[in-house]
Amino acid sequence: MDDYQLYCFGESGNAYKAALMLELTGQKWKPIFVDFFNGETRNPKYRTNINSMGEVPVLLHGERKLTQSGVILDYLAEQTRKFGPKSEDERREILRWTLFDNHKFTGYIATLRYMISLAKTGETPVTEFLRGRVLNSLKIVNGHLSAQDFLIGRRMTIADLSLCGYLFYGEELPFNLADYPKVENWLDRIKSVPGWKHPYDLMPRKP
Repeated sequence: MDDYQLYCFGESGNAYKAALMLELTGQKWKPIFVDFFNGETRNPKYRTNINSMGEVPVLLHGERKLTQSGVILDYLAEQTRKFGPKSEDERREILRWTLFDNHKFTGYIATLRYMISLAKTGETPVTEFLRGRVLNSLKIVNGHLSAQDFLIGRRMTIADLSLCGYLFYGEELPFNLADYPKVENWLDRIKSVPGWKHPYDLMPRKP
């Protein structure tokens, strides 16, 4: 029997954060496909029984049901004793970068990628605004990684897993990661961790 079940779909970078954490820590887990593109997360049944916020990921562990990728990463770090903080200062630094990710990194990257690569809206004033925010956030992360291998120092933590979630989608990203070499080097370091897999190799995707 699987220890964990994860409601997810392959195109979701937020779900990928949780899936990658489960995989890298060697957990027994099962992905449960959510048909986002046909409206499953907007279905009243999903919102009543699975997640009232109408989102993925949702992690099931025994009687626990957890939502929001940052909460799930924190929980899994506590459960597995891996990639979590080793001091109160580290805990706060992980929280700082996770909040930055949710507010200024993933939030903009995910929306821009969805509009351009998945919804095929073409360029609009909205995508122009989002791209400006994305590039500014990438510049911040690139500069931070100029002085260290990972976000809080010399080892990978759930802060790294939070920020990297959408950056492994390759050609679906409507910006050039090569302009941020420190970010690319950081992603290569994450990929070198035993057990790393691409999001489409970890989670089922739409037909």
